Amino acid sequence: MLTGKQKRYLRSQAHHLNPIFQVGKTGVNENMITQVGEALEKRELIKVSILQNCMEDKGNVAEELAEGTEAEIVQIIGNIIVLYKESEENKQIVLP
Repeated sequence: MLTGKQKRYLRSQAHHLNPIFQVGKTGVNENMITQVGEALEKRELIKVSILQNCMEDKGNVAEELAEGTEAEIVQIIGNIIVLYKESEENKQIVLP
């Protein structure tokens, strides 16, 4: 689990990032979870945007992605989810 201090730090790191995944009306599926997992391994910190036509609640979408990829939800702001997972091979972010 991340501490408040670590989440603040990650939010500041994520501020300039652009979302690299979009969740649409089909919601979250296995393929998306796999791709998000691979992106997290490469980047550690990513943003996912939820489109207007997504039928699922954004909290549920965030939970599904976090559980499927074993990542931490850093923040849900508007229709953007920020996810963090420590990389095993490409560690770049040093948490405070």
